Amino acid sequence: MHISSIKDLPSEKITDFLIKHWGSPKMVISSGVYDCSKLEGFIVLNEENNIAGLITYVIKDNECEIISLDSVEEGKGIGTALLKAVEDVAKENNCKVLKLITTNDNLLALRFYQKRGYYFSKLLLNAVEKARRVKPEIPLIGNDGIPIRDEILLEKLVR
Repeated sequence: MHISSIKDLPSEKITDFLIKHWGSPKMVISSGVYDCSKLEGFIVLNEENNIAGLITYVIKDNECEIISLDSVEEGKGIGTALLKAVEDVAKENNCKVLKLITTNDNLLALRFYQKRGYYFSKLLLNAVEKARRVKPEIPLIGNDGIPIRDEILLEKLVR
């Protein structure tokens, strides 16, 4: 598996991928509004040269925040490899903590991150309602028929 910088692909290919998986390149979460197509990140391409995985992040002060992570081929280690690449960048930049936000319906993400050392740090009640004011494309119902309402902040200390 080869991991490369998000900047190695044309921006329109990144934007198309983000629209397909998130409805738009815009990510609206409690920590801010981000255009994921313009953020730092990493990609993994499949044999057909299509994006098999993509992660974006921002570094502020001594914290690294993962803004998006997608793996379209589950169970192949793509998400884990992308996460490790960002964790390495966080170490290189002397970050003290890695953090990310996901929604209450995203049980796969909650399992994925906890298995990799992330812990629940904060529950942001009704945060998705506020995000919908900026990005109305956010659905009301998410994975497994669970209403999407809350955000969960997960963190991991950088070692």
